[in-house]
Amino acid sequence: MASATASEPGVPPIASQKIAAAAQAIDPYNVSGGTDEHGNAVAIDYDRLVQEFGTQLLTPDHLARFEKVTGKPAHRLMRRGVFFSHRDFDKILDAYERDGTFMLYTGRGPSSGSMHLGHTVPFLFTKELQELFDVPLVIMMTDDEKYLHTRNKNEGRQKPGNTVEDFIAFAHENIKDIIALGFDPKKTFIYTDYEYLGGHFYRNVSEFESMVTLSQSFGAMGFKMEYNIGLPAYGAKQCVAAFPSSYPELFGLPDSRYPTWDPAAKMRHKSLSKIMTLIPCAIDQEPYFRILRDRCERMTDPHPKTALILSKFLTALQGAGGKMSASDANSAIFMSDTPNQIKKKINSHAFSGGRETAEEQRELGGNPDVDVAYTYLSYFLDSDEELEALATRYRSGDLLTGEMKAKCIAELQSFVADFQKRRESVTDEVMRSFMRPRKLEFKGNPNPTKPAAPAVEEGGAANGEAKEGGKDGRGTKGERKAAKLAEKKAEKEAEKLALRQKAEA
Repeated sequence: MASATASEPGVPPIASQKIAAAAQAIDPYNVSGGTDEHGNAVAIDYDRLVQEFGTQLLTPDHLARFEKVTGKPAHRLMRRGVFFSHRDFDKILDAYERDGTFMLYTGRGPSSGSMHLGHTVPFLFTKELQELFDVPLVIMMTDDEKYLHTRNKNEGRQKPGNTVEDFIAFAHENIKDIIALGFDPKKTFIYTDYEYLGGHFYRNVSEFESMVTLSQSFGAMGFKMEYNIGLPAYGAKQCVAAFPSSYPELFGLPDSRYPTWDPAAKMRHKSLSKIMTLIPCAIDQEPYFRILRDRCERMTDPHPKTALILSKFLTALQGAGGKMSASDANSAIFMSDTPNQIKKKINSHAFSGGRETAEEQRELGGNPDVDVAYTYLSYFLDSDEELEALATRYRSGDLLTGEMKAKCIAELQSFVADFQKRRESVTDEVMRSFMRPRKLEFKGNPNPTKPAAPAVEEGGAANGEAKEGGKDGRGTKGERKAAKLAEKKAEKEAEKLALRQKAEA
């Protein structure tokens, strides 16, 4: 058990031997709550982060509206404040009620062959959203970004096990992990950047790149002049991955990819630019989408601003001040860990909010707010009542640190074992079925107030655009003009045929 003062249980251990005193630093490449003047790790200040990023807090009103729209209780990660902040979450609910659908988009940077518990959090929540709303989901595996970032950390050197091919292999293993969490193959598309980029997606990338300056990219991401040029350029890919127009095939429209280039895909599809997107992700990814939101409406085909719902980080085993890291085996519970490994990691490394001795714990009680075992239970334990009872007993001294850890170990062992059983059935063939571009099957809101026009009608428009009828039911002006032209053409063809038949007679 980690040491703690009698007056302040659960103070994180001194970490001056690892890091110097520093301020909080949160961006897509750094997550640290910083350290105090004594070198103690400091918990991440999420309220301060919300102010710095300019996001909004999720309120009880948002949860009530969510439950009204879906007809189901809010997910435990929303109820317990893990997903705690947002941008335009209310507008995505408006879009669902009005138009009947939206697109979900999230992603994963594959840095190892196995995901850890922290990686599963946004995916478990996203899966719940997909089931509740019955909408299409796109999952981006940023194997290219991870390669660039790792090589940058290695000062430009390519170390063994860190080639492009290695990161593609990591992505494939992580995709199998994601599939094993239970996503619906009929409405889920997963891809890696190295294998998918092209077509209308790349057209969106190129246009978006033209709207972002180096100074804007450096300022948002914390890049430095000695970084490789790939990292500042990469951001455009992660941004336009949120555009439904980057994936026309998922909506039954043609893309312009070689060798199956379709003349109907000469232009990007305006109908897809009208669909909103919701991104569930950890708050460190928010700077990318701040840049995205500032430019959505400046695209050739303007897109509505992307909505975000943002989560806190799953605390590292060592406690406050950081998150689980794939590069530090002792900071994380991996989805490939054995029951004994999980038990050993929790017992040996999980920071405790308890007292030095069992006697002090019974007399003075502990602090579940900083206790890592309790924190993990708050992410994965279903029952709100059981979780609250554990906290109450811990504070009163009725529950000891060892007992809290034992409860956590049992819960995580069960979760990981169930996952591993499903993971065994995810073959390469199953993985590729999720990665194949195809029309997704989703229903959305069965009773929208203003249903969106279909992406393309039977037979398809020449450019793949939506055919939206006029208010009087006679079709739009353009549609009526096209119908007249088609009618005249048919009359001329009939006249020619009659003349040929007369001549032959």
